[in-house]
Amino acid sequence: MEKLKVAFTALGCRMNHFETSAMEEEFENRGYILTDFSDKADVYVVNTCSVTNDADRSSRKTLRQAKRRNSDAVVVATGCYAQVSPEEIAKMEEVDLVIGNSHKTAVLEIVEQYINENRENKVFIDNIFRKNEFETFFISTFYEGARPILKVQEGCNSFCSFCIIPFARGKVRSGSIDQIESQVKTLVERGFKEIVLTGTQLSQFGYDRKDENLYLLLKRLVKIDGLYRLRLSSMGINELDDELIALITSEEKIAPHFHLSLQSGDDRVLRDMKRNYTTAQYEKVVSEIIKRRPETAIGTDIITGFPTEDEKAFENSYRFVSSLPLAYMHVFTYSARKGTSAEKFKDPVHPQEKKRRTRQMIALSEEKSIAFRKQFLNKKLEVLVISEKNGKKVGLTGNYIHIRFESEKPVNSITEVLLTEVGRERENNTGKEI
Repeated sequence: MEKLKVAFTALGCRMNHFETSAMEEEFENRGYILTDFSDKADVYVVNTCSVTNDADRSSRKTLRQAKRRNSDAVVVATGCYAQVSPEEIAKMEEVDLVIGNSHKTAVLEIVEQYINENRENKVFIDNIFRKNEFETFFISTFYEGARPILKVQEGCNSFCSFCIIPFARGKVRSGSIDQIESQVKTLVERGFKEIVLTGTQLSQFGYDRKDENLYLLLKRLVKIDGLYRLRLSSMGINELDDELIALITSEEKIAPHFHLSLQSGDDRVLRDMKRNYTTAQYEKVVSEIIKRRPETAIGTDIITGFPTEDEKAFENSYRFVSSLPLAYMHVFTYSARKGTSAEKFKDPVHPQEKKRRTRQMIALSEEKSIAFRKQFLNKKLEVLVISEKNGKKVGLTGNYIHIRFESEKPVNSITEVLLTEVGRERENNTGKEI
């Protein structure tokens, strides 16, 4: 029997990319031939995103593109959009299978049943809140440059009023510290120097496990011999107590780069978003981190045009983020998500006004990004070589500065670079090896 070709693509977050690469490895181990998503394949798997309405549209567009490449192919929608809107996707004539996050670890099995046994079931969804155990893949091949990404937690217990993700990923489920330590040791033994820990809400790690939390996990991991750097994905400030802040700002193996989602710089809007902290509390956490570790890069998320964000609230938000020592911001224009409590709010912000506010915040983010990187001009920076592009190496500092430079050093090696020029884009900085 001729081997089938399978193509994957992932939209959205790092977890989706991690899980997609894990599925690729499973299919390849079963004998499928991996091919690029832009090529003709027998099976297309789209790991969808649903964080915004734009993400939903992008997911639908990608699914249609797959069927156009091969009308006889089996087109599979999995991921967050598949989990929260299965009926909507099932109506698409281009889609053959809808497999939610509740069944994501069974994608290979479901696809093979569909192909080999002519199964007629199209939708595979279960109530995500019934999932009590942490399910993940441990894979040997996935990494960004020289940085393996390890999913250690899934789900979120916060239920912010604007956010669909708890309905897509469920409640918090965490891996065990013993299991994660073993996985990290395996990656270090394979020669990787930096490992990125990821999850839906990383700072809620251990909420479902007795006597385990992020602090205890990190304390264990930083003791692993040969581990050069541990990078943490997005965290919430509500979980960052004094003990955890002291650890992440004093332990050299933990990268001085923390993405701390804010969403709004106006206290009334934060209450309406159900964020459960104030701007003063957020500022205190950021100030404490910077005071303890001044070179730290702090990133954040900002939503513009939330239904209760009037002009004064937006001005408050803009002023507040202007005052913070941020290295970058991810700016999102609010869109109502079906099933969230904010969907019931009246939306007084005109679409054009939303766009104006978004443009203003993005411009501020660019200013802050340049100002942050300029602090390190003409300074020696230790970098991990993560890739090679256009004949030049790309190195990444602990505080998330990408630098292009000429070097004979291989990917996954460590060297020192003098930052000589800061580009407008975060990844367009140049330097020279010293």
